Parts: sequence; structure tokens; C-alpha cells
Amino acid sequence: MTSAQEGRTPVRARRPAGAPTSRTPFVLLMVLLLGGGLLGLLLLNTALNQGSFEQSRLKKQNSRLSDEEQALRRELDAVSAPGELARQAEQLGMVPGTNPVFIDPVTGQVLGTPKPASPRPTPTQPAATVPVAPTPVPGTTPAPTTPPAAAGATTAPAGR
Repeated sequence: MTSAQEGRTPVRARRPAGAPTSRTPFVLLMVLLLGGGLLGLLLLNTALNQGSFEQSRLKKQNSRLSDEEQALRRELDAVSAPGELARQAEQLGMVPGTNPVFIDPVTGQVLGTPKPASPRPTPTQPAATVPVAPTPVPGTTPAPTTPPAAAGATTAPAGR
């Protein structure tokens, strides 16, 4: 070796411009990018499906609660109907007021004559109803009425 070459550090040999290069790092990078992208899509899809299931569950719960609300509203309407309130008040011993009195909020004057409510009379046995014969219409003949046959009675032929 020459003295000029001894003082130099060895230099790597350069590849010629047309020589093939190793593609392993590039392929590995592409595989990692594609794998990461697919994994990201899988996680995103899973999250969306989970949200869809949650949405479906909440819609069912909303529907069930809406039905329950409607049932409660119907029950409230039935209980708060005027006839039902009157029946419940009567069961509690309350009687309807007969003579209302009003107070003028400006002057404080009582308008009307206050009277205490009187208790309802206890119901008595209804009187026996008497059948009423229909009144005939002028110009028509009333239909003949026959008394109902007694149970077990037989009718005999007429004229014998």
C-alpha cells in the first residue's frame, strides 16, 4: 500500500446507479401502515356498532317509557274525572255545596248568604213500580194482550 492510502479511512464502495437496492424496509413500512390502518378501521367499526346497539336499547327504553306514560295518563284521567271525584267525595262523607258565597278581593266584602251544607238524605227503598198500560193512538186498534202462561200449565183446546 502506498503511504497516501494508509492514512485514509476506508470508504465503502458505492453501488452503481443501476444496481438493485434492498426493498425490505419499504415493504415492512407498507405492511405496518396497512396493518395499522386496518386495525384502526376495525376499532372504529366496533365503536360505531357499540353506539348503534346503545341507540337501539335507548329507543326501546324510550318506547317502553312512552307507553307507561300513556297508561299513567289514562289512569290519571279516569281517577280525576268529575264523576269519579264526586263518587270518592261522597264515599268520604262530603256533600255538595248548595249556595256558593264569593268574596270580593278588592273590598273584602262577602257576596251572597252563606249557609251550611246539609247532609244528603239516606236513600230509601224505591216504591214498587206499577205497570202503566200504553195509551192507544187514535185510529188504531190496540193489540190484544194475553197473560203469560203459568209454568207447567197446559192449554186445553177451545170448545171441548
